[in-house]
Amino acid sequence: MPAAERSDPSVRADIGAAERSDPAVCAAIGAAAALPLRCMGAGHCICCARSRKNCPAERLRSCCGARRGECCRSDDMKKKKLTEKLFHTVFLLCGLVAVAFVLGISIYLIVSGIPAIRQVGIIDFLFGDTWSSGTEQFGILPFILTSVYGTAGAIVLGVPLGLLTAIFIAKIAPPRIASVISSAVGLLAGIPSVVYGLVGMTVLVPGIQSAFGLSSGACLLAAILVLAVMILPYIVSVSETALRAVPPEYEEASLALGATRMETYFKVSLRAARSGVITSVVQGVGRAIGEAMAIIMVSGNVPNMPQLFGSVRFLTTAIVSEMSYAPYGSLQRQALFSIGLVLFLFIMLINALLHTVVSKEES
Repeated sequence: MPAAERSDPSVRADIGAAERSDPAVCAAIGAAAALPLRCMGAGHCICCARSRKNCPAERLRSCCGARRGECCRSDDMKKKKLTEKLFHTVFLLCGLVAVAFVLGISIYLIVSGIPAIRQVGIIDFLFGDTWSSGTEQFGILPFILTSVYGTAGAIVLGVPLGLLTAIFIAKIAPPRIASVISSAVGLLAGIPSVVYGLVGMTVLVPGIQSAFGLSSGACLLAAILVLAVMILPYIVSVSETALRAVPPEYEEASLALGATRMETYFKVSLRAARSGVITSVVQGVGRAIGEAMAIIMVSGNVPNMPQLFGSVRFLTTAIVSEMSYAPYGSLQRQALFSIGLVLFLFIMLINALLHTVVSKEES
């Protein structure tokens, strides 16, 4: 420290106050030395005191002044900034890894699926109604229609049941009953797909066969019923969360205007939560269209045009059933990758629809 400043009692006193970290003393010394007001706060003095050990004595200044405060920057602040940069880098890398996975899968499906589409022809591939690896006829229209019909049927059955369950849990049921039902719904989400398929194959398929007098109960109807049960947890949980987030003032105002509770729940609460409800429906669609294991056990897995009581094959089950024995490098194997590409495009369209609808609802 220069001699002039070492002889300056105000500077020495300010350093002492900083070392003692006494806000009152710091404020008094700051006033006596005519220091700027921003240096009279306890935070600035404490900051200087923390950096006192790491600042050379000849360069130590009071907290005041742009130049004089530079050497008093706390090492704690430096460590915090370094930690912030480290976490920012980690988060950025995690995001880049996620994007890289998506890009990698997309590129791989495109590279693997395009050759079969070129060889078969996009029209014959998408709109052909015959799938036969022996004659190298690869038309996936039955698979597309079966997936669309099966998903639509599951949504028609699952959405009303899921919404009514969510309304009951969020608005009507006592806390204990709501807790029990929520736990049961959560367990549905944790059941493996193969268990759904096993129960459907041993209980549902024979029941449909005997009820309708069919030669086999493995059909599109059985697949729709299984999918409807499988998407329930997603619809119930997301819709319940959205309904609980509705401000109670909306419902109180509706009740004050003379509406009944049921009218309030369906016309006010449900409308206010429509963004979350739409999200749950789209998630259910994605879950239904991407299911394979349970469906292959109850649908019959035959490449027919879809009929409610006929054995059918979905896009996912077509890949699962033939990929294990398709010769490497054959047109059949390439066609299976093309089915995966079509399925991937379906999922992308569903996600785009979700973002579009939610954005419109929020705006």
